Amino acid sequence: MDNKEINRQYIRAKKRVKKLKSYYSHLVVYTIVNTCISVLKITHDIKGGDPIQEALFDGDNYSLWLWWGIGIVFHTYQMFGSRLLFLNKDWEDRKIKEYMNEK
Repeated sequence: MDNKEINRQYIRAKKRVKKLKSYYSHLVVYTIVNTCISVLKITHDIKGGDPIQEALFDGDNYSLWLWWGIGIVFHTYQMFGSRLLFLNKDWEDRKIKEYMNEK
């Protein structure tokens, strides 16, 4: 393998790592921001006179999780593509080989 090919591989790998880092950062921000907003909404509902159970199970307090979560699903698919699907063709091929090698 020549230096040009090694450089190309390095650049591709570096871009992939950068995308993966961005994806994980997105997940962290999603979790932290949505947790804080949900806690604030629940606290506000309780201070407003709602019982704790009603405040905890109010769907409006978690709606941002759903809408932003849809974006996370698209980002996840963009990042991992068909490899994300558990029962894909690669999985089938690996299982066939595994069972063929069993004694």
